[in-house]
Amino acid sequence: MKHLLTGTAALMLTAAPVFAGAIERAPQSLGILFEEGNYVEFGVGRVSPELSGNDVGSGTPTGDIAKNYNFFGLGYKHQFNENLSGAIIVEQPFGADMYYPTTGSAMLGGTAVTIDSTTYTALLRYKFDNNIGIHGGIRGSHASGEVDLRGDGYALLDGYSAVLDGTWGWGYVLGASWEKPEIAARVSLTYNSPVTHDFDTTETLSGGPLRAGQTTTSVDTPRSWTLEGQTGVAADTLVFGSIRWVKWSEFKVAPEAFSCAPMNPTPPTPCFGQTDGLVTLENTTTYTLGVARKFTENWSGALSLGYEKSGNRLVSPLSPTTGRKSVGLAAIYTQDNWKVTTGITYIKLGDATADAAEPSAEFRDNDAWGIGVKVGYSF
Repeated sequence: MKHLLTGTAALMLTAAPVFAGAIERAPQSLGILFEEGNYVEFGVGRVSPELSGNDVGSGTPTGDIAKNYNFFGLGYKHQFNENLSGAIIVEQPFGADMYYPTTGSAMLGGTAVTIDSTTYTALLRYKFDNNIGIHGGIRGSHASGEVDLRGDGYALLDGYSAVLDGTWGWGYVLGASWEKPEIAARVSLTYNSPVTHDFDTTETLSGGPLRAGQTTTSVDTPRSWTLEGQTGVAADTLVFGSIRWVKWSEFKVAPEAFSCAPMNPTPPTPCFGQTDGLVTLENTTTYTLGVARKFTENWSGALSLGYEKSGNRLVSPLSPTTGRKSVGLAAIYTQDNWKVTTGITYIKLGDATADAAEPSAEFRDNDAWGIGVKVGYSF
């Protein structure tokens, strides 16, 4: 049963979190802390989204704007003594890779966004004798980004670009848990703080500089709360689930010339007055519910369903979906100290209208597939 429990966590870490929230690619789960003894794991995966729409008015197809991408994650957990354990986790929780082909949409053709991030989390967990535990640690994140706004839909902003050079940001993690091993039950609540990055930024309009030299853009990745639970319901069978709330409204990318931040007085420079920044996102709550079963001594399987309510249908062209539904399957093979989990997830993306300076393109009936493999070893 213990292998089955940890296998369900591996399922949610392989393919299930694809397209959760806005640009979230991994749920920052701390499931590795609940492995027995010393444990190391490595996971890889690939996501294939299909995201296309049509220009408002003309109906011209945008073409497929979302690129396939790969992801990886690794972690190491060390059991210092009966009560104290620690872990190091490396993952890629946020990212975007989107491009509107210039041969498609007249409203948005040439618009593009690239976001890359990698986080490193160091954790400690102390388990009291009454099965209550507390955990916490620090998180360092390295991120970079580039945005190009193109097409008639952006009006005076057509030709604007911003390059955000790679930089580090820091935050923290806090949480608590309760376990009852006799029935394979566990509940954990984790808070992830915002991580602030101060990016050296270069803004241009149709290739010409908007500011003298580089400026600084301060961006917070969103804070989040994650409630995860699981319990045995019959011999070799358990149910599991999670509720994850993310405050995307504090994720704001507002370079100086774009947003009219304090300006360099000499020489005079343009100011576009976009005080909401390059992208405006709504807070999200994502629900996951699943069941797992052990079939043989070596083989287990899991099925999970995911749901995220749609919000305002007018969204940024840099994130042209709202809400999602998903179904995921996992097969878990255990042999001696080894555990291999393979997961596949289908995601139905919510319909939305991309709103630049005006409603520009409608996105309907889009989806994505994600696959992942995780290998773990206990010692």
